[in-house]
Amino acid sequence: MIWNRRRSPGGDPFGGSTSLAKVPVELIDILDSVDAEHMLIDASEKVIESSDGISTFSIVRDQSLINEQLLRLVRATRRSGQPQETTMELPRGPIGGGIHTLFVRVTPLGDEGLIAILIFDDSEMRRLDSIRRDFVANISHELKTPIGALSILSEAVLGAADDPEAITRFAGRMQVEAKRLSGLVQEIIDLSRLQDDDPLKNGKIFNIADAIKEAIEQTRMASEAKKIDISFTPIDQPQILGDRDQVIMAIHNLVENAVNYSPESTRVAVTLKEIDGLVDVSISDQGIGIPDKDLERIFERFYRVDAARSRETGGTGLGLSIVKHVATNHGGDVSVWSVEGAGSTFTIRFPQANAQERLHVGGNEI
Repeated sequence: MIWNRRRSPGGDPFGGSTSLAKVPVELIDILDSVDAEHMLIDASEKVIESSDGISTFSIVRDQSLINEQLLRLVRATRRSGQPQETTMELPRGPIGGGIHTLFVRVTPLGDEGLIAILIFDDSEMRRLDSIRRDFVANISHELKTPIGALSILSEAVLGAADDPEAITRFAGRMQVEAKRLSGLVQEIIDLSRLQDDDPLKNGKIFNIADAIKEAIEQTRMASEAKKIDISFTPIDQPQILGDRDQVIMAIHNLVENAVNYSPESTRVAVTLKEIDGLVDVSISDQGIGIPDKDLERIFERFYRVDAARSRETGGTGLGLSIVKHVATNHGGDVSVWSVEGAGSTFTIRFPQANAQERLHVGGNEI
């Protein structure tokens, strides 16, 4: 367990540990005011105090540092008596490609063998810079299509002033393009919010079965219109750490895709499993399936397997990209199995909230 300023390793108030009792309260206040996560290490290399966000890096277990690179840095600082700095990368979770890019500064404090570790998370800044450069280039092209179509259709309406039937036809097309543009703008907003927030740093513990039910309910009208049955009977009740709204959005996107790309009167099955500390959410449909050549690219922004079908269903090419962002930012991943004509199964996985996270999240007891 990681001890914050409200707890000591002995479970007593602040003075319950001999090492911790020697740490001035003013020092803790100063560390809390720095825009960085921090730890205090005593002479026996035990973590005697830390900020709440340290738990998101999975570098401490039972008051001991378990990251070898960080341990070497602490020992180098102790030997030299001089501050040490490094940049290191840590996975955001046990699966997926998400990483934390950290700048670490280790500093000796006094003659008692006390070491302070400051950790600055630069991953968000670097990731956002890269994403925004790519995003601006992509979005400028995507917005041109519906805007250009609306411009042409409005000219057609003006030119057909004496033909009510043509005006009705063109107005109908304008509504379709306006709806597509509105959907695109909303998904751009959703993606922007994902890119501006770290769900592990600011997350809370929640029951994912309840989140799945809410995501399914959001798709209820579309599924009933096509007479598609969505089945979900949760057996387990696992909890995860993160942003509940983001997870609901990701699962909703997958369920909505399953409905949109399935024939009428078919079935969509949602399953939830706990496997080796991971939470697997799978959405299976009986739809048109995905060609092999497209499987590796379907999570790219604005990539569409069937552009004509996407226009028909209102697809923007951002939905699966949003799913991937949510999974990666939560330390998880997303995968797909599909056979053309036989349907698809998308599986999004998240790390299950461990005992340490359940006890302390955001400085509050759960």
